[in-house]
Amino acid sequence: MRRRRNEVTIELRKNKREETLQKRRNIFDIESLEEDDIDKKISVEEIVRNSASSNPEIQLNAVQAARKLLSSDRNPPIDDLINAGILPILVNCLCSENPTLQFEATWALTNIASGSSRQTKAVVDAQAVPLFLQLLLSPHQNVCEQAVWALGNVIGDGPDLRDYVINLGVVGPLLTFIKPNIPISFLRNITWVIVNLCRSKDPPPPSQTISEILPALNVLIHHSDINILVDTVWAISYLTDGGNDQIQMVVDSGIVSKLIPLLSHKEVKVQTAALRAVGNIVTGTDEQTQVVLNCDALSHFPELLSHSKEKICKEAVWFLSNITAGNQHQVQQVIDANLLPHIIRNLVEGEFQTKKEAAWALSNLTLSGNRDQVATLIQEGVIPPFCDLLACNDNQVIQVVLDGINNMLRMAGPQVEGLANMIEECGGLDKIEALQNHENHDIYKLAFDIIENYFSEDAEDDPNLMPQATETGFQFDPNTSISSEGFKFE
Repeated sequence: MRRRRNEVTIELRKNKREETLQKRRNIFDIESLEEDDIDKKISVEEIVRNSASSNPEIQLNAVQAARKLLSSDRNPPIDDLINAGILPILVNCLCSENPTLQFEATWALTNIASGSSRQTKAVVDAQAVPLFLQLLLSPHQNVCEQAVWALGNVIGDGPDLRDYVINLGVVGPLLTFIKPNIPISFLRNITWVIVNLCRSKDPPPPSQTISEILPALNVLIHHSDINILVDTVWAISYLTDGGNDQIQMVVDSGIVSKLIPLLSHKEVKVQTAALRAVGNIVTGTDEQTQVVLNCDALSHFPELLSHSKEKICKEAVWFLSNITAGNQHQVQQVIDANLLPHIIRNLVEGEFQTKKEAAWALSNLTLSGNRDQVATLIQEGVIPPFCDLLACNDNQVIQVVLDGINNMLRMAGPQVEGLANMIEECGGLDKIEALQNHENHDIYKLAFDIIENYFSEDAEDDPNLMPQATETGFQFDPNTSISSEGFKFE
């Protein structure tokens, strides 16, 4: 059973948003200013009044004062300025022929739009966005760059405003800035806006927008600047989090082969984003998953599964849980890459969330794998640490482990008694017996069935379950089959 994230998503997205903030204020170094640069005695009302002055010098000074207030304060007086009527005045300044006034007004509006959704919406309602788009054509680069930043904050508010800006035609003009001679700070801003365009899957960005953006991402993924590279890979991860159709668009773009080497990048930030992106791809179909595997992705996983950062280990095991949920060829690729010992080690030594992902990975193998593959898993020593998890307090983990144990017992055929003894010797039987009193219906029913079918006197007397000695040790009855029905949870 392939899985996207549920409870793990919340924690990991916190890390993700640290890398790519949805909204950003353009601030400056307060210490570099002279004390009289911001006259603290001047009132918000006076700033707003002077911003509408017909005297160009008074107007520019007032707009600069508003911008400085919005840039320097830890708690900028956004609402005070909005309530005093600054927005229509600043928007009107965007139409000025003075590029300095345009720049200052755009900067001020950028910082207002960096606030709450209500404050961002106020900027939109003041009809600023069409004028920001016009400023993308300005001959003055600082004005263009500040307009890009302002648009990024509006787009970053969420899918509604994202799609509003897309429908006004932002994508084409934005992508024209991606040229070899573009200053690095400007390209960082553009890449960040692209991330915001790719963000959110409820709903996802329009398919046409994705088609326009993917060629740019195919270029940016080669960039040497770490900030640009990280944002580029996060953009890919957002696109691949939107379902199989979007995954296919990413696959068809040819970017997967460029993504895989980044799993071993020296920067953890790049590794984290790349692992999320490829992890999202393998939540798709077997064919989409195979594209990742064909790029030699599994060769990176011995290092990822022993990474010093626990979040990397957890993501790596989650990735593999979706490979072991695939077809038997894909399960065999995991085995051939010698990754089972690494998964089992994380089952033993990892933090609980990592153990949980490892339980999924191994239980999925018992469902998707053939008898020889499951035998290999048992031979790698999965039973004791698997049974240890039956004592945890997470009902989902308990059920995943019970399902895995049940699958292994059903496939064991004549070796079922030997496997049952392994479960008993490591204390697993005691735990399964105790789970017959569990408050969760599915858990106690499954525990009861396991005891009834494999550990009761009737099971021991069943001649079909008697072990058969073989020269090669643990073997499964080749005539035993396992249901292809997936796991079911409450």
